[in-house]
Amino acid sequence: MCHAGRFNSSGDSSKFPAMKLSELADRIGAQVVGDGAIEVTSCAPLESARPGQVSFLANAKYSKQLESTAASAVIVGTNVLAERVALLKTKDPYYGFSQAIVALHGYRKHPFSGVHPRATVEATATVGERTIIYPGCYVGSRARIGADCILYPNVVIYDDCVIGDRCIIHAGAAIGADGYGFAFHDGLHHKIPQIGNVVIEDDVEIGPNCTISRAAMQSTIIGKGTKIDQSVVIGHNVKIGPHCLLVAQVGIAGSTTIGHHVTLAGQVGVAGHLTIGDKVSVGAQAGVMNDLESNGIYLGSPAMPFAKARRVYSVFTELPELAKRVRELEQKLEQFSADDPGGIV
Repeated sequence: MCHAGRFNSSGDSSKFPAMKLSELADRIGAQVVGDGAIEVTSCAPLESARPGQVSFLANAKYSKQLESTAASAVIVGTNVLAERVALLKTKDPYYGFSQAIVALHGYRKHPFSGVHPRATVEATATVGERTIIYPGCYVGSRARIGADCILYPNVVIYDDCVIGDRCIIHAGAAIGADGYGFAFHDGLHHKIPQIGNVVIEDDVEIGPNCTISRAAMQSTIIGKGTKIDQSVVIGHNVKIGPHCLLVAQVGIAGSTTIGHHVTLAGQVGVAGHLTIGDKVSVGAQAGVMNDLESNGIYLGSPAMPFAKARRVYSVFTELPELAKRVRELEQKLEQFSADDPGGIV
């Protein structure tokens, strides 16, 4: 099972067996520059690492910390040089560091296996092999949960929803509550029964306190490999493609379709019935009110292409001064008109 293994977040390197840099390099696909016999036992940030720990440098902004770190080794890009510390060079140091954490710490070890006695799984629901369901969870009638999943405490999976294999759903998430659908008639809002479901494909991770509404008809779909941060709200009939990133507090209104490899940064709001193309990135707090073309970077509210947004915001910061100048010009024009009534206005 891919989620089992050693886990320790305290940085106490005494709890794990030592691993030589040469072995760690093989595990993460890196080249050792320095003494491959050096032993490390755990991972830590550059600024707080101690001897016996390995760190990483993936952002040139923190290059100076390479000169002062006490780490025994640092995972870096292929073009980084350093004399006082051993290096593990790889094309993607951030990914390399993630694999070093797996090699040295492993994944979180759960205190039990299977369905906890204080979880509720309805008789007609199905749960795949090696799936772990924590206390307080509820899995509704006819729901299907795949293999190797983890449902942390107080997750709710409503009736008829489908969860793929290797999904992780964090505490307090609600999957499949009724979509926000009402018909206005004779001065009243009448509830529309939501007869669809939610389908979450394989390898999706959903953060704590997210809500994903069931479709009015058919399915709300979260594509495979998509990662959703905490407190994200996804409306009914939304379709999100594979391998997307939705950062905290994103809100997506109903019936919007999102392509593959899309990134929505924190607090992005997306109106309903829109289409967002593939490989789109939307900056934090943007308001998406129209369709977005593929392969674009968008900022602002309303969201606009990156180049246009830069021009807009460069003017935006000057608006008080521009407004002052306009008022002064208006006053001069009024004075000119008063002094020369027959002149050109």
